Amino acid sequence: MEKKCIIVGVTAGIAAYKTCTLVSSLKKAGHDVHVLMSENAMKFVSPLTFQTLSANRVITDTFMTDWTPEVHHISLAHKADAFVVAPASADFIAKAANGIADDMLTTTFLASYCPKLVVPAMNTHMLENPATQRNIAQLKQDGIMVMESDSGYLACGDTGRGRMPEADEIADALGMALQNDKFLQGKKVVISAGPTCEAIDPVRYITNHSSGKMGYALARAARNAGADAVLVSGPSVLKAPYGVRICHIVSAADLAETVLEESEDADAVIMAAAVADYTPIETAKEKIKKSEGDLGIALKRTQDVLLELGKRKKAHQVLIGFAMETENLLANAQKKLEGKNADYIVANSIADQGAGFGVDTNKITILSHTGQKAFALMSKDDAAWTILKECLEHDRGEKDAAGY
Repeated sequence: MEKKCIIVGVTAGIAAYKTCTLVSSLKKAGHDVHVLMSENAMKFVSPLTFQTLSANRVITDTFMTDWTPEVHHISLAHKADAFVVAPASADFIAKAANGIADDMLTTTFLASYCPKLVVPAMNTHMLENPATQRNIAQLKQDGIMVMESDSGYLACGDTGRGRMPEADEIADALGMALQNDKFLQGKKVVISAGPTCEAIDPVRYITNHSSGKMGYALARAARNAGADAVLVSGPSVLKAPYGVRICHIVSAADLAETVLEESEDADAVIMAAAVADYTPIETAKEKIKKSEGDLGIALKRTQDVLLELGKRKKAHQVLIGFAMETENLLANAQKKLEGKNADYIVANSIADQGAGFGVDTNKITILSHTGQKAFALMSKDDAAWTILKECLEHDRGEKDAAGY
């Protein structure tokens, strides 16, 4: 994603300390970050902290006289590519919902026409008050993204909704707002991710090293492109991407059932999960105790989900599979492309440095029925966007033009 100008608004609340991490991460990503603070927010975090983290002057007062014209609230509003307010107090939400502009933050927010994200953080009872809920509903009706608050123990001593999400979750939500290329708007994309676990007994199971990072990156990319993204995920420590519907599964049978059901009305299915090829014929009801000698476990084939999807594929659908190999990468990927009735196969080898399990990079080759295209090592987020652009933007355009 190209670097953007992002305004970060900070209102009064103990959660303001989390915004320091948000500003730092956005700056490290190369964005031009400008922080606006309400008067009471300065009682929780010093403006100097945000000035240091953003490398830009923090604006707190509408009537400051020693600024340059470039940081005037109207100029900054026009410059912004996205505006996030975190934490957003009940007071700010009420003002924003009703068009009240009585300080630098609310004035600039009202003047901005870029995508906006509001992140409520407050006492549970304040958040659940009908007035606050009414104001949040108004913001959504006005086209402003409002992030759901987390639940847990609050600084005030109450337990419930009202906690501000972590900085990485807010940055993830911003990714959706910042992406202007919505070439998958109105399309449903189903992505599988992660490993499956095949139970041997109540304690042990057969699995693989997949972390789910590639599939989760694909879900984020599809969401950013405007799609209704559905992520079917095996066990993973990764957080669900904001705005993506996630279906948690465990076994290959679970994955098959869920993916086949979700694919019925999908425009594209991307099988990035590392699905077990074999599962125990029988699962022991009790823990298998060790004994002298070797142990044999009889296995049976699991359902070939990609093959079944290929059989069921409708004219308008695009089917993308993955091929992770240790040898003969392109030959095995080509065989998979032809044998599964897939439109594309994304091939990568764990023999390539930086392209294995659990890493943040990948080196892919995309195979289609008209040829293949290799790409250099890149981040998995960039690889995900590349896959969608190469496979879905072009293919969807052709199929839509044909009237499917």
